[in-house]
Amino acid sequence: MNPQDYARLGALELRKAIASGRTSVQAVVEAAFAHIHAREPAIHAWRHLDEAGALAHARALDHQGAPGLLGGVPLAVKDVLDTADMPTRYGSPIYANHQPTKDAACVALARGAGAVPLGKTVTTEFAYFSPGPTANPRNTRHTPGGSSSGSAAAVADGMVPLAFGTQTAGSLIRPASYCGVFALKPTFGSVDGAGAKRFAPSLDTLGWLARNADDLELMRCLLTGQAHRELGVRPAATLRLGLCRTHEWAQADAGGQAAFAEAAERAQAAGITVVPVPMPDTLVGLLQAQKTVMAYEAAIELAAEAERHADQLSPAMRALLETGRATSRADHESAQALAHAGRAALSGLVREVDAWLVPAAPGEAPEGLAATGDPVFSRVWTLLGWPCVNVPGLVGPGGLPIGMQLVGPPGSDRALLEAAACLHRVLAPAG
Repeated sequence: MNPQDYARLGALELRKAIASGRTSVQAVVEAAFAHIHAREPAIHAWRHLDEAGALAHARALDHQGAPGLLGGVPLAVKDVLDTADMPTRYGSPIYANHQPTKDAACVALARGAGAVPLGKTVTTEFAYFSPGPTANPRNTRHTPGGSSSGSAAAVADGMVPLAFGTQTAGSLIRPASYCGVFALKPTFGSVDGAGAKRFAPSLDTLGWLARNADDLELMRCLLTGQAHRELGVRPAATLRLGLCRTHEWAQADAGGQAAFAEAAERAQAAGITVVPVPMPDTLVGLLQAQKTVMAYEAAIELAAEAERHADQLSPAMRALLETGRATSRADHESAQALAHAGRAALSGLVREVDAWLVPAAPGEAPEGLAATGDPVFSRVWTLLGWPCVNVPGLVGPGGLPIGMQLVGPPGSDRALLEAAACLHRVLAPAG
C-alpha cells in the first residue's frame, strides 16, 4: 500500500481491505509511518512514536489473521491516556519520565480488537489550555485547537484514520471544527474513562476523531460493547433539526455566523426540516457553571502537582487552580444544580427534533500557535453530559474549516451519528 492511498482511507475501508487479503496489516502500518515521516516535520502531531512496536504488532496480527472489530487499523492515542508500552506525559514536564504499568481501558479494548496504536499525540498541559507545538494541517500558521491537538491534526492529515481524545470543555469538538474532521463526544458515562488523567471528573469525557461518521460509530460500538452495524443512509427529508444559536451567539465571529446561516440554508434546500429553537433565558448561567465546576474539581485533582511542582505548571494552570481553591463547595453544588435544571428544561425541547444544530466554534482556527482558541460553544453541552458530534464540510472566508455541531439527548449517540452523516452529505456533497 502506498502512503497516498493509505492517507485517504478510513478505518472501515482499511479493515475490509485487510480482511479480504487485498493488503496486510504490515503494509498498512508501513504506509502510515511513511506518511507520518513525510508530514510530521511540519505538523508536530506526535509526542511519541513507536514504529518498532507497531510493526511487530502488525506482523503478529498478520500471522493470526487480524481478528477483531478494528483488525489492523492504525490508531493514535492522546497523551493523557495511559499506555503500558509508551510514555504518558499528560502534556506536562512534571511527568517527563512517566511510564504507566497498564493501558487505559479504551486503549486496552482497542488493542484487543486488533487496532495498532502508532504512538501518543500532543496534548495541551493536562488537557487544559497551554499548547504544544502542533500546527493545523489545513494551514500550519494556524492552531489545530486543543486540547486534543495532535489527535485532530493526525486524523486531518491522514496519518491515522482514528484517534482518541478527551473533552472537559471543548477539547474534541473545537479541534475537529478547526481541522475539518468528525469527532464524537459521547454521552457522559457511556464509555469507560479509566486510565485517563483526571482533571474535572464530572466533566471529563473520552471521545474520538475520524474522517467520517461511520468510523466514529465503529469505535463507539467497540467501546460500548454493542454489535456493530454500519450507519444507514438517512434521507434528508426525514431529518428534523432544531436550529439553536445558544446564549453565546455573540461570541461567534462574522465568518462563524455566516457559516452557521449557510448550514441552515443548505439543510433546508436539501429537504431537512429546520426549526428555530431558542435557549431558555433561565439557563444563561450554564456557561459560567461549567467554568465553576471545572476550576473547583481541577484544584482537587491537581492538588499534589500544585503543592510539589508549582514551578513546573504554566501561568494559566496556576491561575485556574487558584480560582478553583477560592471556589466554595456551595458554589460547586449550585453550579451542579443549575446543570441538573438545564438537563430537565432542555430534554423536552430536544426530543421534539432529531438533534439540535448549534455552533461548534466561534469561526475558523485563529492564526498562531500560542493559543488553542475558545471552547465557548462546547462548555454547556459538556456540563450537561449530552452527546455531541462535529460535522465538517464548510469553510470560512480564510479558507479554513468551520464545523457544525449536532447535539442530542443522552443515549442518542448512534442516531446523532446518522444525522451527522446525513448533514455532511448536504454540507460537502462532493466530499
